[in-house]
Amino acid sequence: MGHTLEQFASRCHDLIKAEPGPAGRAKVAALLQEVLKDQAFIDKNIDDSVGERKIIYEDPEFGFCILAHNYKDAKTSPPHDHAHSWAIYGQARGETHMRDYKLLKPATPDVPGQVEQTRTYKLTPGVAHVYNEGDLHSPKRDGATSLIRIEGTNMEKVKRLKYVAV
Repeated sequence: MGHTLEQFASRCHDLIKAEPGPAGRAKVAALLQEVLKDQAFIDKNIDDSVGERKIIYEDPEFGFCILAHNYKDAKTSPPHDHAHSWAIYGQARGETHMRDYKLLKPATPDVPGQVEQTRTYKLTPGVAHVYNEGDLHSPKRDGATSLIRIEGTNMEKVKRLKYVAV
């Protein structure tokens, strides 16, 4: 059976309502992995009109957002967290090399924090990974990739601190 965005968003809402913490997010990630197997869902929600960031659903009760990302070229992001929020990255097409970090020195609004890389791994099509509050990570894409990502809140409205790897 095919998935629709409306059904997926409703199920995410129900899972977050039932378990708003990390356990519920793990269930949302498992659901996302299921949805990522539906090529028709991917093709409909991540078409050529989608740029690097498009909110395709924003939950009116909890504020979480479902986003489509369509990167045409290579891109590397610096180490970051999601401030007071969380995110789930779901790989739809291509491959993302992820790096996790441990915090060495906290960031301030004026001075970047310092982090040390602790592990690397790949997100391949069908894989979803949860990043809880404070989890430091950075994605690297060597070519075209597409993702469905869920943010605990619209990160465009959140001021984040900067980090540098040492």
